[in-house]
Amino acid sequence: MLDLREIASFCDFFLICTGANQRQNQAIWDEVAKQMKLQAGETALSVEGYEHGEWILGDFGDVVVHVFSPEKRDYYQLERLWRDAKDVPVPPEAAA
Repeated sequence: MLDLREIASFCDFFLICTGANQRQNQAIWDEVAKQMKLQAGETALSVEGYEHGEWILGDFGDVVVHVFSPEKRDYYQLERLWRDAKDVPVPPEAAA
Protein backbone atom coordinates (compact mmCIF):
# COMPACT_ATOMS: atom_id res chain seq x y z
CA MET A 1 0.00 0.00 0.00
CA LEU A 2 1.33 3.43 -0.94
CA ASP A 3 0.41 6.66 0.85
CA LEU A 4 0.03 9.34 -1.84
CA ARG A 5 -1.48 12.08 0.34
CA GLU A 6 1.61 14.31 0.22
CA ILE A 7 2.30 13.89 -3.51
CA ALA A 8 -1.04 13.50 -5.32
CA SER A 9 -4.47 15.10 -5.22
CA PHE A 10 -6.58 12.45 -7.00
CA CYS A 11 -6.48 9.84 -4.20
CA ASP A 12 -4.91 9.14 -0.83
CA PHE A 13 -3.73 5.54 -1.21
CA PHE A 14 -2.85 2.89 -3.78
CA LEU A 15 -3.39 -0.72 -2.79
CA ILE A 16 -1.26 -2.85 -5.13
CA CYS A 17 -1.77 -6.62 -5.33
CA THR A 18 -0.52 -9.41 -7.56
CA GLY A 19 -2.28 -12.64 -8.43
CA ALA A 20 -0.90 -15.66 -10.26
CA ASN A 21 -3.49 -15.68 -13.05
CA GLN A 22 -6.70 -14.09 -14.35
CA ARG A 23 -9.02 -16.03 -12.06
CA GLN A 24 -6.96 -15.31 -8.98
CA ASN A 25 -6.83 -11.60 -9.86
CA GLN A 26 -10.60 -11.56 -10.23
CA ALA A 27 -10.98 -13.39 -6.91
CA ILE A 28 -8.66 -10.89 -5.21
CA TRP A 29 -10.70 -8.01 -6.62
CA ASP A 30 -13.98 -9.65 -5.61
CA GLU A 31 -12.76 -10.03 -2.01
CA VAL A 32 -11.37 -6.47 -1.83
CA ALA A 33 -14.67 -5.09 -3.14
CA LYS A 34 -16.62 -7.27 -0.68
CA GLN A 35 -14.51 -6.21 2.31
CA MET A 36 -14.65 -2.53 1.34
CA LYS A 37 -18.45 -2.81 1.32
CA LEU A 38 -18.65 -4.78 4.59
CA GLN A 39 -16.02 -2.91 6.60
CA ALA A 40 -16.17 0.61 5.18
CA GLY A 41 -19.56 0.78 3.48
CA GLU A 42 -17.80 1.73 0.24
CA THR A 43 -18.47 0.54 -3.30
CA ALA A 44 -16.18 1.18 -6.23
CA LEU A 45 -16.90 4.31 -8.25
CA SER A 46 -15.50 2.50 -11.30
CA VAL A 47 -13.76 -0.76 -12.18
CA GLU A 48 -11.66 -1.39 -15.27
CA GLY A 49 -9.96 -4.52 -16.59
CA TYR A 50 -12.01 -7.10 -14.69
CA GLU A 51 -12.98 -9.10 -17.78
CA HIS A 52 -9.38 -9.76 -18.85
CA GLY A 53 -7.95 -9.84 -15.34
CA GLU A 54 -4.41 -8.77 -16.25
CA TRP A 55 -4.72 -5.43 -14.48
CA ILE A 56 -7.88 -4.70 -12.55
CA LEU A 57 -8.21 -1.09 -11.45
CA GLY A 58 -10.84 -0.20 -8.88
CA ASP A 59 -11.48 3.38 -7.81
CA PHE A 60 -12.98 3.90 -4.36
CA GLY A 61 -12.26 7.64 -4.37
CA ASP A 62 -9.63 7.98 -1.65
CA VAL A 63 -8.27 4.49 -2.35
CA VAL A 64 -7.36 3.13 -5.79
CA VAL A 65 -6.87 -0.64 -5.96
CA HIS A 66 -4.59 -2.25 -8.55
CA VAL A 67 -4.63 -6.03 -9.00
CA PHE A 68 -1.92 -7.11 -11.43
CA SER A 69 -0.67 -10.23 -13.14
CA PRO A 70 3.07 -10.63 -12.42
CA GLU A 71 3.91 -9.55 -15.99
CA LYS A 72 1.80 -6.38 -15.86
CA ARG A 73 3.10 -5.45 -12.41
CA ASP A 74 6.67 -5.82 -13.61
CA TYR A 75 5.92 -3.83 -16.77
CA TYR A 76 4.14 -0.87 -15.13
CA GLN A 77 6.25 -0.75 -11.93
CA LEU A 78 3.90 1.54 -10.00
CA GLU A 79 6.14 1.42 -6.94
CA ARG A 80 8.98 2.88 -9.03
CA LEU A 81 6.73 5.43 -10.72
CA TRP A 82 5.38 6.56 -7.32
CA ARG A 83 8.67 6.08 -5.44
CA ASP A 84 8.14 9.31 -3.49
CA ALA A 85 5.07 7.78 -1.84
CA LYS A 86 5.37 6.38 1.66
CA ASP A 87 5.06 2.62 1.98
CA VAL A 88 2.26 1.61 4.36
CA PRO A 89 2.61 -1.88 5.84
CA VAL A 90 -0.53 -3.97 5.52
CA PRO A 91 -1.43 -5.67 8.82
CA PRO A 92 -1.05 -9.48 8.64
CA GLU A 93 -4.75 -10.04 9.37
CA ALA A 94 -5.69 -7.83 6.39
CA ALA A 95 -3.32 -9.65 4.07
CA ALA A 96 -4.69 -13.11 4.88
